[in-house]
Amino acid sequence: MRVIGLCRFSYPASGGFQVEHNSLEARRAYLYDDARMADRFRHFETIALPGLRAQTDPGFTLGIVTGSDLPERWMTRLLDLTEDMPQAVILPLEPGQQHRPAMRAALNQLRGDPDRPCLQFRHDDDDAVSVHFVARLKQTARDCRPLLDRHRLAAIDFNTGWVARPGPAGMDAMRSCNPYWGVALAMWVRGGETRSIFNFNHYKVVANMPTITRNDPDMFLRGQNDFNDSRQKKGVKADPLVPLTAAEEALFASEFAIDCDRVRDVFA
Repeated sequence: MRVIGLCRFSYPASGGFQVEHNSLEARRAYLYDDARMADRFRHFETIALPGLRAQTDPGFTLGIVTGSDLPERWMTRLLDLTEDMPQAVILPLEPGQQHRPAMRAALNQLRGDPDRPCLQFRHDDDDAVSVHFVARLKQTARDCRPLLDRHRLAAIDFNTGWVARPGPAGMDAMRSCNPYWGVALAMWVRGGETRSIFNFNHYKVVANMPTITRNDPDMFLRGQNDFNDSRQKKGVKADPLVPLTAAEEALFASEFAIDCDRVRDVFA
């Protein structure tokens, strides 16, 4: 079954951000700021991409949506970083489009044959999924196919993993169980259905379609950093993250393909 992921990489959409800007120019200036872009690439390189590259089932497509006006040196770096990843498709879009329609159109472009069902997931550039994510997603769809076939849309949620913050000393982290958090959340889309996972707020899928929950351990890593869009509001409390032990660093390597020594080097 076709599996399609979509990652929004600093695309200057209209809407889609909790941090508000008064104009497209202000949003572009914020997103393309050199310090922010360097930080995005550090997370993308060490956290988001390794587990996707190392999937035990490589049969998926990852669309990476960015602005067609992304400064040349950042676009070159993005292309170089994904050159050896056959699943990656860079999708430069004209800036300023409405977020949800633009993401839905990008997913449907990647989908190819709209009459065939597919599984879709969204992926942030500072999050990670288990190296078994695609394989277990497909297996869950096969196990639940009679249910899926009766519905146009259905969600498959892996709700157990980690929250982690990379830095010069490595990774500070804590275990977490959060249903419908967005990371490691996928959606079955029946053939002929044009809606996508971007039609729905991730917390609201449970009110709009059947959902299948799996609590397999270590299925996601939710990244924390100074540029998290969801952590810019006042009153967001800090999670009690602690440094990983040597055994936990080994687990991050085996389950997410994250090299904590590489994290230390990149964030030094």
